[in-house]
Amino acid sequence: MRNMQQKKLIKKAHGSYAGLLLSTEWRDKRKEILKRDQNKCRICNSTEELQVHHRQYHYSLVLRKFRKPWEYPNNLLISLCKKCHKKGHNKFEVPVKYI
Repeated sequence: MRNMQQKKLIKKAHGSYAGLLLSTEWRDKRKEILKRDQNKCRICNSTEELQVHHRQYHYSLVLRKFRKPWEYPNNLLISLCKKCHKKGHNKFEVPVKYI
């Protein structure tokens, strides 16, 4: 279980994450994952409102920041429709691996 200080640090470091999703690097990685998954949600096979989900996040305690979204190996990324993505986040917390 993470202590409160770690949770605050992670929340602060992850705050700029949404901005990174607008980068060319993420758009290219996203296209690669969607193509691999045949442009379908891996849970319900929907082709609507597809998103790419990270199965875990990597946080560097030394650098005090998360790995950039496009730096994850493909096996940690999965195509999900918006509905399945939201449902998954409501049911499970994405694990954080400290590196």
